Amino acid sequence: MNFIPVILWSDALVFLLIAACITATLYVRRREHLLLPWRRVAQSSMAMVSLLVLSLFLLVGLLDTLHFRIALPQSNNGEKVYSPEVLSVFDKVVEPLRTHTEKTYSAPFALTLYAKESMTDAQGNIVREYPRLRFGGAHLADEAARDGDIAKRASVGALMGLLAGGVLMLLVRRWFAQTAVLVTILIAGTLIGAIANLSTAYHVLGTDKVGADVLYLSLKSIRTGLIIGTVTTLVTLPLALFLGVAAGYFRGWVDDVIQYIYTVLSSIPSVLLIAAAVLMMQVTIDTHPEWFTTSASRADLRLVFLCLILGMTSWTGLCRLLRGETLKLREMEYIQAAQSFGVSSMRILTRHIMPNVMHIILIALVMDFSGLVLAEAVLSYVGVGVDPSMISFGTMINGARLEMGREPMVWWALAAAFSFMLVLVLAANLFADAVRDAFDPRLNRTEVK
Repeated sequence: MNFIPVILWSDALVFLLIAACITATLYVRRREHLLLPWRRVAQSSMAMVSLLVLSLFLLVGLLDTLHFRIALPQSNNGEKVYSPEVLSVFDKVVEPLRTHTEKTYSAPFALTLYAKESMTDAQGNIVREYPRLRFGGAHLADEAARDGDIAKRASVGALMGLLAGGVLMLLVRRWFAQTAVLVTILIAGTLIGAIANLSTAYHVLGTDKVGADVLYLSLKSIRTGLIIGTVTTLVTLPLALFLGVAAGYFRGWVDDVIQYIYTVLSSIPSVLLIAAAVLMMQVTIDTHPEWFTTSASRADLRLVFLCLILGMTSWTGLCRLLRGETLKLREMEYIQAAQSFGVSSMRILTRHIMPNVMHIILIALVMDFSGLVLAEAVLSYVGVGVDPSMISFGTMINGARLEMGREPMVWWALAAAFSFMLVLVLAANLFADAVRDAFDPRLNRTEVK
C-alpha cells in the first residue's frame, strides 16, 4: 500500500456526527409528524438554494476530512517509511493548487510577482523589474496575450461546467422541481467550471506572503469552519438538553443549582474565558511533544479542544430556552395526567418533554452555526483560535492584517477569506430562517387558521 489512512480526532468526531445525522434521518422518515416540517422546508426555494450552496461547502469539507500519509521511496530495513506530512483526498484533487507555489505575493491572474526585485539583464546590468512567476501564466511567451488566454480558458471551463450542471439538473429534476434550484445548479456549475479551468494555469485569487495559492487556502479553510460550527454541537447539545430539561421539570434545588451554574458562566466574558482555556491547553501541548507523531495531529488536538471550549461556554443560551419551554410543558394537562397515573419522571421526560422541545433545539443549533464560524475567525484573529499552522478563515484574516498596511496594498487574501466566509454564513442563515419558519409551532398554527 502506497499510503496509510490517518484518522485525526476531528475526523472521528465528524464521522460520529455523520452517523448521528444518518440515524436521525432514518428515524424521522418513519414518523410522519416529524417528516412534515421538513417537507415544508423542501417546499421553500430559498431553503433549497441555500442547502445546495451548503452542500458544496460540505463536500469540500468531507473530502478534506479523509486523511492519509503517502509512502516514501526509501525504506527502513524493508519496512515502508511514510511521510510525516498528512494529506487529504481534497489535497490530491486540487494538487496543482497545493504544489504550484511562488516566491511571494502575486496579484490575481498576475504573470509577475507583486514587488520589484533586483535582476541582471542580458547586458549584465542590474535592473529593478517584476520577476515572472514560476507557474502563473508560465505557458505564455508574450504577456500581452494574457487577457485573451484568460477569456478563452474561462469560456471553455464555463461551457464544460454548464454541461455538467445541465446533466446534474436532469438527474435531480425529479426531486427538486423549483426553478430557482435548477438555475442555481447551472450557475454554480458554470462558475466552478470556469474557476477550475483557470486555476490550472493562473493563480485565480493570487498568492500570499510565502507564495501559496489563496484559492487553495480559502478552500482548505472551509473544513475548519465547518468543524467549529458542527462538532461544537456535540458538546453543546447534551449539556443544554439535559440541564435545561432537568431544571424546568424538577424545579426546586435542581433548578436553583443549574440556574446558578449558567448564570455564573454567562457573567464571565466569553472571550477571556476561552483565551484562558486555550492558553492553558497550549502550555500542556507544548510540554508533551511526545504525544504527537505529526504536526497535523498536534494542530488537530488544539482544534478539538477549541470546539470543546466553545461548547462549554455556548450552551447557556439554549439551556435557558429549554428550561422555559419545559416549565410551560410541565403544566400541560397530559403531563399532569401522566404524573397522576404514576408514570416515572424519566419516562415522562423521554416520551413527552424531549420530543416537544426538539424544534427549539433544531432551530437554535442551525442558527448558532454561523455564529460559531464567525467566532473562530475572531478568536484566530486575536491569536487564541486554531493552531497557526492550521489553515482557517481566521488565520487568513490575521495574516492579511499587516498586508493591508503595506504599499502597494495586498488586498486579495482578506477579500477571499471574507467572500468565502460571507457565502457560507449567508447560506447557513437563510437555511436557518427556513427551518425556523417550518418548525415554529406558532407560525404553523397561524397558517392552519
